[in-house]
Amino acid sequence: MDMQGRESWAAELRVGIGKPFPLGVSKYAQGANFALYTEETEEVALILYPPHQHTHSGGDIRRAELVLDAKMNRTGQVWHIHIHPLLEGYEYMWRIGTEPHSRFGKNICLDPYAKIISSPLVQQFNNRSVEYSPRGVIPSKKSLLFDWEGVCPPHIPLKDLIIYELHIRGFTMSCDSEVQYKGTFLGIVEKIPYLKELGVNAVELLPVFEFNEKEWPIAGSEMEESICQYWGYSTVGFFAPMNRYCVGNVLGAAVFEFRTMVRELHRAGIEVILDVVFNHTAEFGEGFYHFKGLAVGTYYIMDQDGNFMDYTGCGSTFNANHPIVAQLIHDSIRYWSLECGVDGFRFDLASALTRDTRGSESKEPLLIHTLSMDPALRDVKLIAEPWDCGGLYHVGSFPHFGVWAEWNGRFRDIVRCFIKGDAGTLAEFATRVCGSEDLYGAGRTPAHSINFVTAHDGFSLYDLVSYNEKHNEANGEDNRDGETHNNSWNCGAEGPTEDETVNQLRQRQMKNLLTVLLTSIGVPMIVMGDEYGHTKNGNNNTWCQDDEISWFNWTKCKEEKETLLRFTRKLIKFRKDHDVFRRNSFMTKQVITWHGVEPYRPNWKSSYNFIAYTLHDDTTKENIYFAFNAGAEERNIAVPNTHNKWYLILDTTLSPPQDFPDEEVEVASDGIYALKSYGVLVLHSPYHDEDLNAENEVLEDIPEEEEEEEENEIKRNLAALCVPGFAHDIDAESLEPLMEPYKLRESSSSINLRAEYFTTRKSGPASFTG
Repeated sequence: MDMQGRESWAAELRVGIGKPFPLGVSKYAQGANFALYTEETEEVALILYPPHQHTHSGGDIRRAELVLDAKMNRTGQVWHIHIHPLLEGYEYMWRIGTEPHSRFGKNICLDPYAKIISSPLVQQFNNRSVEYSPRGVIPSKKSLLFDWEGVCPPHIPLKDLIIYELHIRGFTMSCDSEVQYKGTFLGIVEKIPYLKELGVNAVELLPVFEFNEKEWPIAGSEMEESICQYWGYSTVGFFAPMNRYCVGNVLGAAVFEFRTMVRELHRAGIEVILDVVFNHTAEFGEGFYHFKGLAVGTYYIMDQDGNFMDYTGCGSTFNANHPIVAQLIHDSIRYWSLECGVDGFRFDLASALTRDTRGSESKEPLLIHTLSMDPALRDVKLIAEPWDCGGLYHVGSFPHFGVWAEWNGRFRDIVRCFIKGDAGTLAEFATRVCGSEDLYGAGRTPAHSINFVTAHDGFSLYDLVSYNEKHNEANGEDNRDGETHNNSWNCGAEGPTEDETVNQLRQRQMKNLLTVLLTSIGVPMIVMGDEYGHTKNGNNNTWCQDDEISWFNWTKCKEEKETLLRFTRKLIKFRKDHDVFRRNSFMTKQVITWHGVEPYRPNWKSSYNFIAYTLHDDTTKENIYFAFNAGAEERNIAVPNTHNKWYLILDTTLSPPQDFPDEEVEVASDGIYALKSYGVLVLHSPYHDEDLNAENEVLEDIPEEEEEEEENEIKRNLAALCVPGFAHDIDAESLEPLMEPYKLRESSSSINLRAEYFTTRKSGPASFTG
């Protein structure tokens, strides 16, 4: 053992051989054990720095280097060392080899397993005058301990979740948020009463792992000072919470405050899902933190010439199914779940995690299989974003092992198209609102479909009904970034308008989309701000916008308290009150009955988007009638006869509060309801057991007409799409051609279009997606 740059504090150190596991730094025998995997076989040194000496400028000189002995301190490819005393709060890095890496020009590496990282604090978010040079920190004996105060995770069944996607900083950063700790984990704690009042029971947090928001040196944009890596899809530390989301400046404060947030959300009955990025790292381009210096060929997928393979749009792809990398990811998920209380994970560009070490698709990827089979993670929700930027599109076909849920991109696309009136979408719309059995019927349940209409990337709900085109000029890239095909409709004017007819239609369309989302079978996900109609001014790629474009507008939220926000809250409560929306089994004709303008006569051939159906809720003993009039014409609807009266739940064409009345309002006493254009109607009626018998008699009395081949073809298509009420014993090979008339073209998937864009643009801000 050789000690270089010996300081007085270092003279007291006692150094031992150490042990190769666990990787990272751990308390062992009254001291600290360090273990690191690297391909380097000749020389590795542990660099120690006194606490509170980090200037983030790389100029620290009071450091000590402990050069490890390759014979004593290396077991296989793991280098290890033990030091005594523990040196709580000291920072550390690793020097790999005697000289900087021949390709990357550096060899001082961060520990990939560091649970505490020294980096700038919340006040220095996007402060360009402060250099970003993170280091690992040796935890104290107490810094990784936490008092959960007896609070247990809610353990909410997947089918019962109502997910709310939010950004830690953006949720409370606005000056009108009225919280003490703006933009932090503790700021979320202050807003828990709002989340409870809204009614959601799970938050899906955009990346909270340590990242460098200053990694893009962008100049010349309209909002140059605020441009940054705002979303956080560029991980530096897979085990360390983001320091700039933390208030305290003491050892382990970020870990403590993150756990505090989780505990208090759990106390309120709200689960925590993390959006995690394992498909690439912050080491794109010139970036260098750890993996490039430790074992670049292990951690990244590379071709035979040593070039990075890019299936993520970010210049490189993490080699997730190499055993060492898979173990790191598995260890990270276990740490956040078992030690930090996280209830679930949404895996960004998860299809990239199915690629083998050569970049080819694997049907049984090691990482996905290992996570799926881990008994300690059995209660943890695993959610895939089932595509990547290299052409893989796994919606409905992600290697799920009976465990994984998916972001249902087809739900998003078809609902957007149907609600704005696109022809040819009727049958697939019916399939999606019924739980997408065609996608999830083989070994999974409707709950494995995460339904969404908007997400952090893309238009907000308000912008989806207010813009035909993206307006991303503020990003500084001449509007070249972001998705071009959004399936949006501006309702008659581009952007803000004083035309009240247009504005009223926009309000109606937002309510329509929310109604579809929150009454469809599957698990709904709402994006923060959509409940009050947040606008990003037509920017559909706000990855770099740390300002009012992205921040939650609490003033606007208050203004909408009795309008759209009220409507959203009541919808969420309506969903919670009815088990029929929260199912572990797919629909059958005993649960749903299809209608057209006339009862029991759906017109599947129509190019006009009108469909109605009745759900029979055995739990509440109700008939719940839905009618979707997604077109420019009013429809006089004949509602089904029942033994009881029909009462209005909601009519999106009405003004608040009549659109969702608090009291029971009897309607259609004469059997007819006039539903205006672009409207959604929901009614309910208590039912007797005789209702279904009477309904069956009516269906039997409908005369059978000689069916043309066209109608037979439509019925086969409906069966292939698994629309309830049609036999669907169709083999898999015939499924795709039968679905073709009713499914969106490949190009309508925004992720595939992004993949096309990335084939010509491999670097720069436009390559970021989340």
